[in-house]
Amino acid sequence: MKKISFGLLLLASAALTMSCDSRQVRMHTIVNADGTCKREVSYSNVMSQHERDSLWGVGNTGWAQPVPQCLNTDAFSSSHTDVGEGDTVTTTFWREFDSVEQMSAENPLQLGNRQLQSQASLKKRFRWFYTDYTYTETFACVGDTFELSPADYAEQDVVSYWFTGQPNIMEGLSGSEAKAKLDEIEPKVTKWLNDNFFKASFDFIVSHYDSIANPPVTRERFVQLHDSLAAFVLTDSPDLLDIEPGKKLQQFFHSDAYAPFFNEETPLGHELNDIYLSKMNIFLFSVPYTLQMPGTVIDAGTGNCREGIVCYSLTGERLIPHDYVITATSRVTHIWAYLLTLLVILAAIWLWKRGAATSRLSDSRG
Repeated sequence: MKKISFGLLLLASAALTMSCDSRQVRMHTIVNADGTCKREVSYSNVMSQHERDSLWGVGNTGWAQPVPQCLNTDAFSSSHTDVGEGDTVTTTFWREFDSVEQMSAENPLQLGNRQLQSQASLKKRFRWFYTDYTYTETFACVGDTFELSPADYAEQDVVSYWFTGQPNIMEGLSGSEAKAKLDEIEPKVTKWLNDNFFKASFDFIVSHYDSIANPPVTRERFVQLHDSLAAFVLTDSPDLLDIEPGKKLQQFFHSDAYAPFFNEETPLGHELNDIYLSKMNIFLFSVPYTLQMPGTVIDAGTGNCREGIVCYSLTGERLIPHDYVITATSRVTHIWAYLLTLLVILAAIWLWKRGAATSRLSDSRG
């Protein structure tokens, strides 16, 4: 989005350093034909020799590379750290599971202190010459992080396309037509986001109104002024890039009483900042997800198959409008079935020829 809310503006630099740093995290799932599976998660950092030495475990037990906030390492049983080219330090965690259901119950990814929920299933379809395996993992929607639903600002299909690319409402449109349609959608999504950050601020102030020294209006009057205040704060600038919420409230009420809410050095400002971050982290969350299936992949779903590995984009935005489904189907060919079928055919031919030969011999004797 080109336009961002004042909440995002205030937190952009802070969130980039304080977020889960999930852009460095990669998750790989291996599904076996017998239903067992393995999940690996790795992340990398460029570290100097001095930094690596300072992180070496006590008694040379291993590297202690800082763990990204979006990763819960308790979900794993083993780990290993390597130093590659260019001082790149990569740590890989992994764990083997008896079933995909067990694996999904131990999802290692999290947004803030919230574990991402997922449910996985593996279906097998035996077809004599081959068996098809369909793996599906559904990641639960996190849209309830926002009090206001994007579906109240645009049609459900439009919202889904904006965040996930599905359904493809741009199909059949030219480049210019697609751009025009996106230009229509963007202001609606931007308004949804801005309204959510405004609501978070407004509700927080209302819930802590008793802590305000010499408020210019009563709590009841402040609540009544919601719409007027929102219009004043959110429509002053076309881009909303230069809005300072504390300053806007000072201008509206001619008072600095609300300034502590927008000062990160105060307890109130720090708490409100955490609320912003909990929402901001969704937009920063991005974990490349790769899937390895038994046999040959015949359907990659919404992913892309490269050299037998299916790649998906698991992002926070894709979890906003609804659940995000990762699915793929692979096929394992039964060589034994072909051999057995061939043997049956050859045996049938041999029996037929033998029978024909026996018949001719009987006829000749007769």
